[in-house]
Amino acid sequence: MAKSMSLHILLVLIFLILFFSSSLAIPVVTYNVISLGAKSDGRSGSTKAFLAAWAKACGSTAASTIYVPPGRYLLHNVVFQGQCRNNDITIRIDGTLVAPSDYRVIGDAGNWILFEHVNGVYIYGGILDGQGAGLWPCKRSGNNNCPSGATTLGFSNSNNILINGLTSQNSQMFHVVINGCHNVKVQGVRVSASGNSPNTDGIHVQSSSDDTILNARIGTGDDCVSVGPGTTNLWIENVVCGPGHGISIGSLGKELHEAGVQNVTVKIVTFTGTENGLRIKSWGRPSTGFARNILFQHPLMKNVDNPIVIDQNYSPDNKNCPGKSSGVKISDVTYQDIHEASATKIAVKFDCSPKYPCSGINLEDVKLIYKNQPAEASCRNADGSASGFVQPNSCLKL
Repeated sequence: MAKSMSLHILLVLIFLILFFSSSLAIPVVTYNVISLGAKSDGRSGSTKAFLAAWAKACGSTAASTIYVPPGRYLLHNVVFQGQCRNNDITIRIDGTLVAPSDYRVIGDAGNWILFEHVNGVYIYGGILDGQGAGLWPCKRSGNNNCPSGATTLGFSNSNNILINGLTSQNSQMFHVVINGCHNVKVQGVRVSASGNSPNTDGIHVQSSSDDTILNARIGTGDDCVSVGPGTTNLWIENVVCGPGHGISIGSLGKELHEAGVQNVTVKIVTFTGTENGLRIKSWGRPSTGFARNILFQHPLMKNVDNPIVIDQNYSPDNKNCPGKSSGVKISDVTYQDIHEASATKIAVKFDCSPKYPCSGINLEDVKLIYKNQPAEASCRNADGSASGFVQPNSCLKL
């Protein structure tokens, strides 16, 4: 009888806890951009409606959702500004956001869509169409009257961000930029631009910590992923890259006083027809910068021009570089389990600084071929070791 009473009391207590928990839960408030004046025809400007939705979501003390229904929404350059009153804002996009077709409208704005000083923003789905194809020929021509172009999506000085299932296409310049942020997760994104589109990096990370890029498909005219100064604890995994310039740490050392890059893991990446595979690049000039504790693991190279490269004499178009020794110190870089085909005879190239030679460069189980023959390696000012089966024959210590 006592056991029965105890069980009854326990069940009552559980019921009361569940009841009061549900009754006290704060509901999520949803703001539909169409209800606030957005037009889904792709021609009428919807910038004010999106800003109005952000103002409501950011000003709410409750968790909030901004909903973008199917359709095409024309946006000029827009800044979504924090600090917000809550740290739980979801932006669910079932439609396409479209930049102005005339690239000059936002070409000098720096960013098309920018989030600043926000915390706890989660973007799900959607297509961002930067309509940058008109700008690319102008930039390739060397015309000084061309605008530099706008980054499609930027996060600046922000924390706890999720970008999930987003597609970015035809950006004027970089597609996604993470700058001065902490704990950003980018997963399931698709990035596409023509292979000859200039400066259209897929995802660029700089001055940021504890960020993750997972399950991405990126094809552009520049780096699929680029890692800038001040990046720490970055994890990149399961990326398909091509066309493009590969995954690059750098360029580093453009400034004399510059933060370093450390603790970067690049794992399970397939490079197809790219200019580079795994690249570290720095300018040949004095700098306080560095790159250390880098792990490249399990990439697959398919017809890649330069599968493995460290270039400390980086100078695009031979401009703005005095030709001095790079001050960037590169150390503790490991290449593990790297296979398949190089499109050039020199598959491994370490061209390091004579003043600060690369140190702790490790090759483990690397097999790269060129025209069904073992590829070759080239080393300058590089010190390290090779272990396991290594082909091309390493110019490092065996």
